[in-house]
Order: sequence, then structure tokens, then C-alpha cells
Amino acid sequence: MPAAPDFPPAADLVTPKRALISLSDKTGLIEAAQALVAAGVELLSTGGTKAALQKANIAVKDVADITGFPEMMDGRVKTLHPKVHGALLAYRDAPEHAQALKDHDIAPIDIVWIDLYPFEKTVAAGGTFEAAIENVDIGGPAMIRSSAKNHPYVSVCVDKAGMDEVLAAIAETGTTSLGLRKSLAARAFARTAAYDSAVSTWFASQLGDNYPVRKTIAGERLQTMRYGENPHQSAAFYKTGESRPGVATAKQLQGKELSYNNVADTDAAIELVAEFDTPACVIVKHANPCGVATGDDLISAYKRALECDPVSAFGGIVALNRKLDKATAEKIVEIFTEVVVAPEVDEDAVAVFAAKKNLRLLVTGTLPDPLAGGQVFRSVAGGMLVQSRDTARITAADLKVVTKRQPTAAEIEDMLFAFTVAKHVKSNAIVYAKEGRTAGIGAGQMNRRDSARIARLRAQEAAEGLGLTESLATGSACASEAFFPFPDGLLEAAAAGATAIIQPGGSIGDQAVIDAADAAGLAMVFTGVRVFRH
Repeated sequence: MPAAPDFPPAADLVTPKRALISLSDKTGLIEAAQALVAAGVELLSTGGTKAALQKANIAVKDVADITGFPEMMDGRVKTLHPKVHGALLAYRDAPEHAQALKDHDIAPIDIVWIDLYPFEKTVAAGGTFEAAIENVDIGGPAMIRSSAKNHPYVSVCVDKAGMDEVLAAIAETGTTSLGLRKSLAARAFARTAAYDSAVSTWFASQLGDNYPVRKTIAGERLQTMRYGENPHQSAAFYKTGESRPGVATAKQLQGKELSYNNVADTDAAIELVAEFDTPACVIVKHANPCGVATGDDLISAYKRALECDPVSAFGGIVALNRKLDKATAEKIVEIFTEVVVAPEVDEDAVAVFAAKKNLRLLVTGTLPDPLAGGQVFRSVAGGMLVQSRDTARITAADLKVVTKRQPTAAEIEDMLFAFTVAKHVKSNAIVYAKEGRTAGIGAGQMNRRDSARIARLRAQEAAEGLGLTESLATGSACASEAFFPFPDGLLEAAAAGATAIIQPGGSIGDQAVIDAADAAGLAMVFTGVRVFRH
């Protein structure tokens, strides 16, 4: 590997004399250029950026006049030249570099503002393969990396925010500091890395290679958080290039900043509520649903979801799959709620929430498609796990009845509802459901029997809270997101009052479980699909 040259230390302050600007998004270009010219900075540019500056009567030199070569090959070659990269990479205080600049008549460039061809936007807009390739920038990343490498002398900006910082420094002192240039360089390397990540990920997808030899993920910081899962952990929230609607793309209308746990819980709530075609409400606490219900309208769905487990719902996340109205908002604010998220919110509902200033209100515009593909990631020490998104959806046609008793139409409907919810509950998961709402949920236990017991307890407590004499689980369907290895979990469900069981099947102990179901008079179906969520 190349050894580091023995360069003399660079000066802390640099007085900029020349700037090279090349922008796809020209927002703020004219104002920034005028400020640079007023500070005595000479401008260099190419193509559309140069034309925009000339139209505004701002003095600008064409890069072609510097290199002695015109743009060629449809603009593919214009800045890839020693007179450009020498001007960017020269270490001004190194005698050999200074002599090379003199010998080849190269004037240093002190500021670079480049935002790259809009590759990501082209892909997001559904551009053709050829259009995407044509929007892969070559010269831009090369100049950005050259400038960032030579940050002891060059201020490199990859967005307007960076340019604003440079202009502020020049306005204050007429110079840029080494600290500022280092900060800009770090952001510049991150931008080219993210750009290359977008290109490589897209190209692999075009070849149908979902798991290439090298996998990169790039993110843009949305928020630095007060802390992570716990106060002693630091955290930040990033968005990726994925277009899936959710908490990363939502608009926050009011409330405190989202916490790390708020983001995780809200994501879980949105993904589950999107599963339902009728008005639905999901209440999530600590990444697990504690109440899920459908209804004729949102307020009835919310009331029914809350009745499932009002104790856990306190301080929870409420997700809805319809436009949030005033009546539902008034009901929601009756108890402490951390986050409310919906695709839309009407003005009257916004006014209701305004009285609860700390409540976070999010609008997603639309909901994620449960059947849409994509990938999900999880970090492990020294690596990451990548898998396809769980798009499983079980219908009545997928069910295999394995017991002597056939399920009723109502039981089939309850089983499908329960299994949909179980898909979003941490394993081991047991869900009791009846008439379009959860009756009891048992999550995250080390064995399935204990999950069934916890779900039974929740159903009994909910009934007591409603003044009912029998458990909400009485006459319910029980869903297990993985097979019952032994009859004990099924027998717990029967004791809770469940009359129908839905599970994947596939255990070596299936026959013993089927025999137990027959003995208890239960109807049981196999899905053939496991929906673990660890």
C-alpha cells in the first residue's frame, strides 16, 4: 500500500480563490454564486450549470477553456482531465506539487460544489435500464473524492447545506477552516459511498441477484435521538432508499421527537394494520400488538382493540388504516398514548390532538403493501442477516382440515384473522381471536404452552374489565405461528375456551396433536406456512 508522503502541515485557514460548480439540482445556485463572486472567487463550470450562471449574468469560465478539450461523447467526458484533478489534488505546500502546478499551468481549485447526476430519482421514477445507466455519474464522484482527499486545501460540498456553511465561513472570516473542510470531506465520502451503493444495489436487482457477493446499505440521517433503547445507549434514525411507506417516510404533524423505541413500535403497528382491508386499529406496546380489531368504522375498531388489553395499551402506539376522524381522535386521547399514525388525518382530528402537545401524530399518506417484496436486515456481531420480507398471506383455500370436526365459516374467518395477527407477534406466539378482534395475545415466550397461558390470562382479564362473566377467548380461534410440537399448548388453548386451531403443522408430533384436538372436539387446520418473528 502507498506510504503517506512527508508533506508539510497545511495551514488551518484557506482563502478561496476558485470554485468549480456542477449541479443537477440548481436550487440556490444563483445566490451562492453571487456570494462567491462578491468574495472574489472565480467560478468554473460546465453544461447546464454554466448556462444558468451565464443567463444570470454571473461571470463563469468553462472547464473546457481550462483543459483545452471540449466536452465530448455526449458530455460523458469533460472534467476527467489532469488540469481539473491536478487543481483538486495538489498539496499546495509540498514543493514538488507546487512545481507541477507551475510547470503545467494549473491553477488550484479551492471549492467544489457537486450534487451528482440524479441516479436515485431516475430509478425511483421507473426509468429504463438505459436511462438509469446514463444517469450514473463518473466525473462527479471522481472530483468529489479528489477534493475530499485533499481536504487540507479544498472545501467540497455535495449539497446546499454544505455550500451554505462555506459561504457563512467566508462571510465571517474570508476563509475556510481545516475543521470545516474535514467535516465536509467526511460527508462527501459518505455521499459517494451511498451513491455507489444505490447503483450497485440497483444493478444487482436488474440481474435478479438479491444476495450479491458484496451487499451495501446506505442511509441518510433523519434524526439524532436523545438515546437508544435505554438512556445509556446513543442512537440515530436513518432512512434508506426504499420507497415503502412507513415511519421513515411519514410526516409528523405534532408532538415530541420520536424516540428509538417509538420508531420500532410504530413500524410494527403500521405493518400489521396494513394487513386489513376493512377499517382496523392496531395498538402496539414494546413491539408486540396488545389489541387488534376491525370494525364498521375507525372508532368502533379502536374501541374494540382497546378492550382487548387496556392495561398494556396505556402509553402504546395506535395505528389506523383509514383517515382519522374527530370522533376517533377524541376517544384515543382519553388515555395516554405515545404515537398515533394513520394514512390521513382530518383537520378536526388534528385540532383534538393539539391539546395533547407531547403526543406524536404521524401521517403516512398511504400504507405499505403487505404483499410487496423487499428485504429486511438485522445486525449481528461482525455482520448482518438479510432476508426477504414476509409476504405470506393465508386464505381459506390454503387451509387443510386435519381433524374429524370441520370448522364453521365463522371459525375459519376467526382463524385467518388470528393467524394474520400472529405473523406480527414475537415468537413464540399464540393469538386468540373472535369476531374480528384479538381476545388474548401471548408473545415471546420460550415455549408455546406458556404463550397460550399468557394469552388465556389476557383474555380473562379483558373480560373482567368489561364486566363479562366468561373469557373473551370463549368460542375463539387460536392461532400458533409455528407448529405445536406437543399437545400441551393446544390443550391450554382448549382450556382457554378456543374451539378452533390454526397452525402450520409439520411436526413429527402432528398426529399426537391432531388426536388431542379430536379428543377435545376442536376443529384444526394446517396452513403449511410458518410465520416466525424473532
